[in-house]
Amino acid sequence: MTNQKMMTFMEHLGDLRKKIVVSLVALCVTFVITFNFSEEILGFLMFPLRYTLDFSVREMYMHYVFQDKLQMTKLVFLSPTEGFWMNMKISMVAALILALPVVFHQLWSFVSPGLHAHEKKYVVPFVLIATGLFLLGSAFCFFVVLPFAMGFLLTYKVGDFMMPMLSVGQYVDFCLKFVLAFGAVFELPIIILFFTKMGFVTPQWLARYRKYAILVAFVIAAILTPTPDVFNQTLMAIPMIVLYEVGILVSKIFVRPAVH
Repeated sequence: MTNQKMMTFMEHLGDLRKKIVVSLVALCVTFVITFNFSEEILGFLMFPLRYTLDFSVREMYMHYVFQDKLQMTKLVFLSPTEGFWMNMKISMVAALILALPVVFHQLWSFVSPGLHAHEKKYVVPFVLIATGLFLLGSAFCFFVVLPFAMGFLLTYKVGDFMMPMLSVGQYVDFCLKFVLAFGAVFELPIIILFFTKMGFVTPQWLARYRKYAILVAFVIAAILTPTPDVFNQTLMAIPMIVLYEVGILVSKIFVRPAVH
């Protein structure tokens, strides 16, 4: 019996290794592609520095206004290798985003043996929804949160004595860190569905402790958002609360209570 359990455990480890290898191969293939376009990707990452998202309270709409936050300066690099590693980082993150469908498919393939037969057919919706949620979160961060954040951070109490001159490595790290964080946060409905499916929580329990979830959302937003102002923190907290409610709804639909 012990040997059978050990074999099963070793088989799971072998299967996990295969899934990781396939994901890494997909990542390497997409990295070769994205590395050739690293300069174009860097130009795209300059968007939060070049545009400000303006919100009109009277007319209730938002639009982008061209406003070069670096004025007449450019991004600089402070060491001989900083420019090289910057290109490597943005290429790697872009490659990861392109490889997400393969990564999520391998994740589903790894957990699918523990699912019922009628549940295994949801592989395509899972891959599409998981990838779409990550992209939605990343886009929300890049096109909404970061323009607000950069506008605040580069103008707060600057006065006539300081001018922003950013290191390209620090700026890229700043953007990529928050883009990936928002992308991960937007996976909350799938995470909630997974935990309810495993029996760790129930939709009723999640609904009962909703007020604590709202508090946690604002605490996490205060930690992760790059600015101390309440507006930018709310920009992250509100989507988290909405995704929490979506997770509860999805759990009620797909996780049926056990019949005794």
